[in-house]
Amino acid sequence: MRFPPRATRIGAAAALLSALLVGGTVTATTADASAASVGGICYGDLPAQAYDTLELIDQGGPYPYSQDGSVFQNREGVLPSHTTGYYHEYTVITPGSPTRGARRIVTGQKYREDYYTADHYASFDLIDYGC
Repeated sequence: MRFPPRATRIGAAAALLSALLVGGTVTATTADASAASVGGICYGDLPAQAYDTLELIDQGGPYPYSQDGSVFQNREGVLPSHTTGYYHEYTVITPGSPTRGARRIVTGQKYREDYYTADHYASFDLIDYGC
């Protein structure tokens, strides 16, 4: 099981709290704005197949699809902006689907954050391992 630090989200929240307490101002960067558009999901609320995918990621495979582990480009711009190669995507199997389906786990390498999408990258939820 992965327990990644949440430095990027904590940093933005700390800046906002600090500004509110001392009466300062806060300016959002593009990464902060993107991160604000990402929701959250408790680890315990993921579909059962997502646990299988996360376990495969921790083990380094083998993955059910050749595309698993490929670089996720973040073309939609929903996730915080990082250099190409930062994010990688993995299929979350959808029972009964004849294709890969729309569900994915997207991982970020530096902070080891994991995102879940059920709608093929239209929206993302940061996986919270603490709830």
